[in-house]
Amino acid sequence: MKPITVDGGKGTVELDVQGILYLVWQPGTVLEADDVHAAMAKVNEVADGAEYPMLIDIANTQAVTLQAKSVFSVKCAASRIALLGSSPLNRVIANFAMARRKLPCPTRYFTSRDEAMSWLLQAPDS
Repeated sequence: MKPITVDGGKGTVELDVQGILYLVWQPGTVLEADDVHAAMAKVNEVADGAEYPMLIDIANTQAVTLQAKSVFSVKCAASRIALLGSSPLNRVIANFAMARRKLPCPTRYFTSRDEAMSWLLQAPDS
């Protein structure tokens, strides 16, 4: 499927033939709560009632607001989430997103797309 733009235009969502959801944020994105809500709504729409592992590319993300962070504890169609980044700033953003919060599914940060994909494609109880 072709990428679908998230309401607000800051990201895109797609579901590939392997059954992986991809959420990619646009360059320089500052994530607000409305952006995260819009992305989750688009993910749920694409998933159409099913759950899939999801890779979120945060390499272009500049910042995440505290209000956006509070939305991360809301369940969506992701069965597990790999956050993919490439810089120390991305690691800080990922740690901020995951810190002191009960996440609705297993979530990990990766700098290697191959390692992220391998983890996403594991059996759920691995």
